[in-house]
Amino acid sequence: MTTHQPDHSPVVPAVPTSPPLVAVVGATGKSGRRVAARLTAAGVPVRPVSRSTDVRLDWDDPTTWAPAVAGADAVYVAVAPDLAAPGIPEVVADFARVAAREGVQRFVLLSGRGEPEAQRAEHLVAGVFPARTVVRCAWFAQNFSESFLLGTVLDGVAFLPVSGVVEPFVDLEDVAEVAVAALTEPGHEGRVYELTGPRLLTFGEALAEIGTASGRDVRLQTVTGDEFAAGLTAEGLPSDAVDLVRYLFEEVLDGRNAHLAPGVREALGREPRDFAEFVRREAAAWSAPSGSPSAATFSEVH
Repeated sequence: MTTHQPDHSPVVPAVPTSPPLVAVVGATGKSGRRVAARLTAAGVPVRPVSRSTDVRLDWDDPTTWAPAVAGADAVYVAVAPDLAAPGIPEVVADFARVAAREGVQRFVLLSGRGEPEAQRAEHLVAGVFPARTVVRCAWFAQNFSESFLLGTVLDGVAFLPVSGVVEPFVDLEDVAEVAVAALTEPGHEGRVYELTGPRLLTFGEALAEIGTASGRDVRLQTVTGDEFAAGLTAEGLPSDAVDLVRYLFEEVLDGRNAHLAPGVREALGREPRDFAEFVRREAAAWSAPSGSPSAATFSEVH
């Protein structure tokens, strides 16, 4: 019969593990603040990074790049006003190279659907950070509730250089959820997720749904590109932002994006949120009086 001998070997305490640090570049923007909030709610340490945060990142000052990502396991990158802005693709690729050198394992890049320069940026980033994940988005539904289109909704008439073009507006809550999954879970490396909503809408139809939910009389008035640009300038948008938005309306919104994509389902295993859900959830945004100063706010847009 064998006798059990007590184990007198020393007990080694378990080493506590902590969630990896995620740097969120553009943490004050529409997508970045949602990504940061979801990470924080999940108990993931977040380093918000922008020109105005404690740890600064200035795209015009490469000396700020390494400190912004030092010690981070993952980085989310949203560029305002847009990844397709002149010179940005090369800058973001250089930043990705710095992130890789600093030991970053996951690099999630917000991109715009149907924008050749944004797709060029994706390619350049992949060349220096092959494991990057691209979150390529249709137009944000939230452009109607917290960005440059809010003022037109509050005024009751949206003066836009569009007519019958359709767009699969994507909810930023879906964008943030996909980004957080790519930042914190394995299996998203090297993927390009093209995110859209579940149906196509004209801008007039989108405004009609907003009007029904908010009780406002909101309609679309088609204008020329020059008239549209003049209106944005009058609302206080800087000239580079005006040029970018005009480009997006007049060139990207030419029908090239008039189809749905499966990115939300591929990344999350579920269907994307519908525009109607966004409208119900954000209805309070359209309760402000006409001429609200928030109409001129502007960050990343697709």
